[in-house]
Amino acid sequence: MIYLDNHATTPCDPRVIEAMLPWFTTRFGNAGSVEHALGREAAEAVETARGHVARLIGAAATEIVFTSGATESNNLAIKGAARFAQSVGDGRRRIVTLATEHHAVLDCVTDLAGEGFEPVILPVGRDGLLAPDVLAEALRLPTLLVSIMAVNNEIGVIQDLPLLGALVKEAGAAFHVDAAQAAGRVPLDVSAARADLVSLSAHKMYGPKGIGALYVRRRPRMRLLPLLSGGGQERGLRPGTLPVPMIVAMGEAARLALAEGGADAERLGRQADRLLALLRAAVPGLTLNGHAERRVAGNLNLTFPQRAAVDILQASPGLCLSTSSACTTSADGGVGPSHVLTAIGLSPAEARRSLRIGLGRFTSGQDVEAAATHLAAASQPQVASAAE
Repeated sequence: MIYLDNHATTPCDPRVIEAMLPWFTTRFGNAGSVEHALGREAAEAVETARGHVARLIGAAATEIVFTSGATESNNLAIKGAARFAQSVGDGRRRIVTLATEHHAVLDCVTDLAGEGFEPVILPVGRDGLLAPDVLAEALRLPTLLVSIMAVNNEIGVIQDLPLLGALVKEAGAAFHVDAAQAAGRVPLDVSAARADLVSLSAHKMYGPKGIGALYVRRRPRMRLLPLLSGGGQERGLRPGTLPVPMIVAMGEAARLALAEGGADAERLGRQADRLLALLRAAVPGLTLNGHAERRVAGNLNLTFPQRAAVDILQASPGLCLSTSSACTTSADGGVGPSHVLTAIGLSPAEARRSLRIGLGRFTSGQDVEAAATHLAAASQPQVASAAE
């Protein structure tokens, strides 16, 4: 099997697993039990991991709150900020986001309409990028919060966070960034982005599933209402017993990402260029979705000229990748066209002929060559039909 779905999830780095395993066995203490040695050892491990995560995004360790993943972080950031503002009499109700955001953000924002908030969904260009003047126009009305994804999970485009964040702050709004697809893949600096809140996920950077984090700015302090009630863990924002093994693993994944992310990106960029060149030579009419340069290394979102993406996948059983519509389910339970691709101007038919390819840390040059051969063959209706 050739794994090319690293935007859906990355495999755990063996070094991450090695760091995590002792905390399931001999070092099993509760990080809240600081009265004895095992508890203190666990608490120290949590703080070490917190420091690694913080350094990855240029934050202070005290600004990192551990969660179960980016979906929870997005909900805590957006709903927590909105409800706190409402609780202190802030009259602003507008929450601005993009049509190409992950559903963890889009659904969160639209859910708040039922609590009296006003969702504002901005369009993006054909390249997937938000035009600064579109954001500036939206911010002419009093706005409570803006949420913008750093790197899109389908088309891989990188938004200009420093420019957009400056506009948000000039308007006096809070700025939330979903950085699940960005952390470890592109340089991130919360100060340069002017971010108040940043969501992170371990399993997008070679850590385990089930653990994530939320950056919450302390100076000036960003205030949130927690989603859960319970103990005082994580500054009272995310109560519950801390999953020490998972936190240690996320910390190690962040440490490795900071040390090796630049080299990974350089190699992945070359591999993606090679794969795209091979496919363009073999498949006339193939198109790349999203900005050609402002995209994360290793991402290719491609529209094939003839066959539906699901048919190409069925004809390529040795490849692990996904259609761009994999996370979009219609009301009747079927899979609909990707909302990201239709938002950048593709027709539903074009969206259904699109595949998302995500190269990763463990993708080899041989994988790239083999994948190009398989996809080129599978994209030809007559060849695929004979195989089937």
